[in-house]
Amino acid sequence: MNVRKQKPIIGISIGDINGIGVEVTLKALSDNRVYQSFTPVIYGHGKVITFYRKLMSLEDFNFTQIRTLDEIQHRKVNVINVMEESPEVIPGIETIEASKMALEALKAAVADLRDGKIQALVTAPLNKSNINSEDFHFIGHTEFITESVGAKDSLMMMVDDQFRVAMVTGHLPLAKVPESITKDKIIKKSTIFLKSLEEDFGINKPKIAVLGLNPHAGEDGLLGEEEEKIIKPAIKELKDQNKYIFGPYPADGFFGMMHQQKFDGVLAMYHDQGLIPFKSIAFSSGVNFTAGLPVIRTSPDHGTAYNIAGKNLADEGSMRAALLLASDIFQLHEGEEAAG
Repeated sequence: MNVRKQKPIIGISIGDINGIGVEVTLKALSDNRVYQSFTPVIYGHGKVITFYRKLMSLEDFNFTQIRTLDEIQHRKVNVINVMEESPEVIPGIETIEASKMALEALKAAVADLRDGKIQALVTAPLNKSNINSEDFHFIGHTEFITESVGAKDSLMMMVDDQFRVAMVTGHLPLAKVPESITKDKIIKKSTIFLKSLEEDFGINKPKIAVLGLNPHAGEDGLLGEEEEKIIKPAIKELKDQNKYIFGPYPADGFFGMMHQQKFDGVLAMYHDQGLIPFKSIAFSSGVNFTAGLPVIRTSPDHGTAYNIAGKNLADEGSMRAALLLASDIFQLHEGEEAAG
């Protein structure tokens, strides 16, 4: 089967079936525009999809059950069972059974992504603490996929139409952030960021702003030395390579004055420094994109939201945006290959 002659096949790992992931997936795939861009395949279980279709009264939502991607049907929603029996769906309740399905779905989808059987992967939210066990240490989707595809490094990037922010450190306790900020890491993450803005988003000569670690960006060493000893030297080295990189900026004033609009991307030092302003501005439309991988992976920018699961209240905007961004990046890569 020559998938290049068809629209890209985008896999969707089902995530936690007791959260809002299935709901936002079905709502997003109920939009007929998606079939103009890609063919979706959900890694999960047909019984789960049927449960939510009935719960949300989506009588017009149809899907095709397939065993392997060789049976895929374009212009339709395809579903692959990743377990023989589906766990019981209990919206809003955290269960070990649901975590097992989430992990099996992720493993199956990543294997097909790694083997080139699907062209991109969108991961629905799961419960990290529920997946972790004595036998399996799971930090997050980004780290799991990075390791699974054999990449040396990656970059967590949050994307909206007019705002892109990436983090030097990701899922890391705040107390460990300062010791993890090094000149080499800033240079590596900045390089991945700039390359992704060029290759994945088609931006010529992208400009990025770098935030400081400390209040007031250290205030010339008065409130911390990381800016003077680590961040500024990293920026200088990149500027010497003719990269368009600026900073470090105090995070509060930077976002308070909406300076992110002046740059193609913002590099934050840690998770909440970047994600709090991003989600405040783009919670229903933002997308989590993993840059620096040899594959395409996106996800909605929210979690399982157990508190509204099963109530037909979840906004599918972020999931739809994640699906369309994955398709857009694939199409851009294809165009660049054809031009090359």
